[in-house]
Amino acid sequence: MTDQSPNPQAFEARLRQIGAERYHDRHPFHHRLHGGQCTMDEVQAWVINRWYYQSRIPMKDAAFMSRCSDPQLRRIWRSRIEDHDGGEAEGGGIRRWLKLAEGVGLDPDYVASGRGVMPATRFAVDAYVRFVRDEPLIAAMASSLTELFAPAIHGQRIEGLLAHYPFANPETTAYFRHRLTEAPKDVAFTLRWVLDHATSRTDQDAAAAALTFKTEVLWAQLDALWHGYVEGNIPPGAWRPGEGQLR
Repeated sequence: MTDQSPNPQAFEARLRQIGAERYHDRHPFHHRLHGGQCTMDEVQAWVINRWYYQSRIPMKDAAFMSRCSDPQLRRIWRSRIEDHDGGEAEGGGIRRWLKLAEGVGLDPDYVASGRGVMPATRFAVDAYVRFVRDEPLIAAMASSLTELFAPAIHGQRIEGLLAHYPFANPETTAYFRHRLTEAPKDVAFTLRWVLDHATSRTDQDAAAAALTFKTEVLWAQLDALWHGYVEGNIPPGAWRPGEGQLR
């Protein structure tokens, strides 16, 4: 039996359908956040836990690059690390996220320490880093294709935060504004690479499974936030309202 695969257009449609059905813009926590219904405790919990994900993105990309024997692929991919880490003293998505943390009343040093991160958040994010480090390159790259769907949610977030929360301003929403241009650049290359290299049914199935896995990583983080801070079931060791505030 031959390993027949559909054409690239059908494969791309399959990947986009995964995002349409599974991307975390559909999660009720995001509807609550963007609609202005979150309490400040819930906003702070989101900022603290999402920080852990943001902080691991450049580590994930460094792990990926360490596996790439093609120097051109490394040259292209390393811009992702630069986008998040910035220069030695300025810029970068991580610093912008800490400006958001400061804007919502949290001590940036507390947030950066990761002490308040929920166990479920840590587990999901660490699983993503391991996936990218250990899985075949096609699957590792395909897992980042959630960026196909990111600009829309960033636009909704900027609009929703500015409309509903006093802390929102150009400085505190800078992370999301930068991702409006960074994510399309990154995903255009990655999508083309995956479409060009996943030419067998086996590889296409692996890429689709990787993208599905990544949507589950993102969804699981929001499920944990909802259970912990909307429903009030904060797990042991996680941040509790009043901790880590600016003095």
